[in-house]
Amino acid sequence: MGSVFRLALSSLRFRAAASLASFVAILIGCGLLIACAGLFQTAIVLQAQPQRLAAAPVVAGGSPGFQLPDEESEVVPYAERARLTLDQVTEIGAVEGVQRVVADVSFPAVLGEGDGTSVLSGHGWESAALGAYQLGEGSEPLSPGQVVLDAASAASAGVKPGASIDLAVSGGKQTFTVTGIAEPGQAVRAPAFFFSAADVQRFATHPGSVDLVGVFPAEGTDAAGLAARVAERVPGVNVLTGDDRGAAEFPGVAGSRLPLILLAAVFGGMVLVVMALVVSATISLTVRQRQQELALLRATGATPRQVHRMVVAETMVVGALGAAGGALLGSLIGNQIFGTSASLGIVPEELVFQQDIIAFAAGIVATLAITFAAAWFAALAAARARPIQALAEAAIPSVTVNPLRRMGALVFAVATVLLAGTTVFMPADTASAIGGPAVLTGAIAVALLGPEVMAFVADRGGPFIRRIAGPDATLAVLNTRARAVAFAAALTPITLACAVALGNIYSMTTVQSAQVSSYAGQLRADAVVSTTGGGIRAEDVEQLRATPGVGAVSPFVTSSGWIEEPYDGNGSDPLRLLGIAAEDQGGSVLATEVTSGSLKDLRGDSVALPEGVAEGLEIQLGQQITMRLGDGERARVTVVALLDSPSSYASMVLPAELLAAHSTSGLPERVLVTAAAGQDVDNLMSALTDRVTDWPGATVGDGDALTQSFQAGADVEAMINYLLAVLAIAYAAIAAVNTLAVAVLARRREFGAQRLAGADRRQVRRMLFIEGGIVATTGLVLGVVISLCTVLPMALTTGEIVPSGPVWVFPAVVLAVFLIVWPVTALSARLAMRRSPIEAVTLPGA
Repeated sequence: MGSVFRLALSSLRFRAAASLASFVAILIGCGLLIACAGLFQTAIVLQAQPQRLAAAPVVAGGSPGFQLPDEESEVVPYAERARLTLDQVTEIGAVEGVQRVVADVSFPAVLGEGDGTSVLSGHGWESAALGAYQLGEGSEPLSPGQVVLDAASAASAGVKPGASIDLAVSGGKQTFTVTGIAEPGQAVRAPAFFFSAADVQRFATHPGSVDLVGVFPAEGTDAAGLAARVAERVPGVNVLTGDDRGAAEFPGVAGSRLPLILLAAVFGGMVLVVMALVVSATISLTVRQRQQELALLRATGATPRQVHRMVVAETMVVGALGAAGGALLGSLIGNQIFGTSASLGIVPEELVFQQDIIAFAAGIVATLAITFAAAWFAALAAARARPIQALAEAAIPSVTVNPLRRMGALVFAVATVLLAGTTVFMPADTASAIGGPAVLTGAIAVALLGPEVMAFVADRGGPFIRRIAGPDATLAVLNTRARAVAFAAALTPITLACAVALGNIYSMTTVQSAQVSSYAGQLRADAVVSTTGGGIRAEDVEQLRATPGVGAVSPFVTSSGWIEEPYDGNGSDPLRLLGIAAEDQGGSVLATEVTSGSLKDLRGDSVALPEGVAEGLEIQLGQQITMRLGDGERARVTVVALLDSPSSYASMVLPAELLAAHSTSGLPERVLVTAAAGQDVDNLMSALTDRVTDWPGATVGDGDALTQSFQAGADVEAMINYLLAVLAIAYAAIAAVNTLAVAVLARRREFGAQRLAGADRRQVRRMLFIEGGIVATTGLVLGVVISLCTVLPMALTTGEIVPSGPVWVFPAVVLAVFLIVWPVTALSARLAMRRSPIEAVTLPGA
């Protein structure tokens, strides 16, 4: 064993190009796997360092999520902040070991016009203790109309104690007197405005409840033990300590678990498949190019077992080095992916990326396992071959794959067709989970049949290629046929890159277009009034109704929730909730046809259900049902109307006042307006613009603003797929460059012989360009066919025949493939023909 290992190490020096190709493929694959493991670990841990709550050792908030009735262990995070009742606050204060409890009530408060972020910046002065805020100047607010600003906001506004300042509080602009400026005990990025107790009662959007409480233990009481006692004695409370407290401060943290798990799981699975294909193709190519050398070893007395061990040992040395480098690369890639996800809004910026020894170990073990399996199978055929047979195959390798590979290709091809067929019958909102994997199964089928595919293209397409490319194509076609095994190694990553790019992007844009059209199509609006100032008050909505020329005027609120009794069974995919005003003499902003009942009754505790949902749960018009709303509160509502909603993207419709009361901010941020009969829309928008001139952060847009708001939400979801596609394509592209470079550099003797026979460098390069064009075109065609197995079924589920999406993506992918193939071919050819023909034919190799 020792002699075999020494021979393996010494032989690596003479195959630098092939070893480097394997090293790069393993290095990048390992880095991507470690990055995925870090994302998954981040989703499980979900740590966000507290800022404004850092001084409270224990933080308690409302229930963390909905306990699914049919899944006892699964809890789905609520879309809105779950709050505590005053009775729960009292019970927490009575737990043994509690010194004091500080309640925090947050409400919309912004400085100036606001920017749509950090709008819940209003708090009572008592909650300043949660962040160890200390007055640097001035005094605390004691009377209505007084406010204490955090130091950063005061510096930004250029105010001192005693100055007056305009704030938009709970949707209305008011002037306050600055009584003090407070410094936090640690860095706090979000602004904080502290009001008097009287103003908190006046501005709170959720009276009778608090957002959370900070619990301060008595002297000598352990915070963790106290948290356990609070959780035990006060049911329905989420008690947090340490870095977990950040989840209470930043409501978006808990909701990021599912997107992160999806990102890590989907991307991790994709990388595993891509890496397995890429690494196995690269290693198989390098072993195939050494067929003559391995045959000579057999002829001189080496046993099949020794040859097999040597090849595996060589590969594992390269694999170990690649995995070691991949550990460093994985840290860099993981942080970059997470940072990009945060900047795109996929995850909150406050979430801390986690990547410890478990993530690194998982990535490295998976990498070494894939490398070992690829090397073991690649070396098996060479080790088993008889010396004379191996020498013959080194000269003219067989393009026929063994029965096991052919059977595997058939299985994956059938799986691809079955996945595509099943997707057609799935709801559009869940079809991607079934149709997406068809891209990978199709690519695996091509990889297993790669040599025979290339031989088929050369045999059947040869005459056409010769007519198109001229006389130089004759030798290129012959080489493609003779070297089908080597070209198949380059075909696999090209096919995979095309399939992933076109399949992921066009399936996502198709679903996204259908989703946005469906949601926006359920509503009608000639104008949309939006605000970044914290919300729109009920009295402001009445002002809009009094504007000349308006028809229907409705606050608009979105959230998500469940039908709990009878349970709708949606589990981790809650239904979308829309909040609008009841139909009046001006009409309704709901465009969906009402099949039964009336939207005039959409007041108080009521709901309008999609007809399909009602039929599935056997709910009748006029029946009372129990809903679990976005903040976790139950609502007993009466079904007042049934709607002819789209089956895939149905929405439950509730009164806007009811839904807003169970949202995080407590106020609607948009109002939908239709024009009265005969009213010019431009005149309407002008009148509305004049009406909202003094509203903080208010803007008036046309009906497309509604579509754009839905599009913005869908874009965040789409970014996940775009990010996955870009990374997978980049990896496959690098793998294609590796295999092409190795395949060309290994033909130095062949090029030397051609030049001795009278060919010049230009003719050899033209031959190589035609060969590369054959591989690139074949990969493109196969990639397009495989991607159609995902894209077309997705389009059919949305009721369309032609997929939606930017046309430029397809030519961009085509251009990218040829920019991958031809430049690396040209560079490799130049390196391969650096030596004189006489020197080249004396070199080892094919």
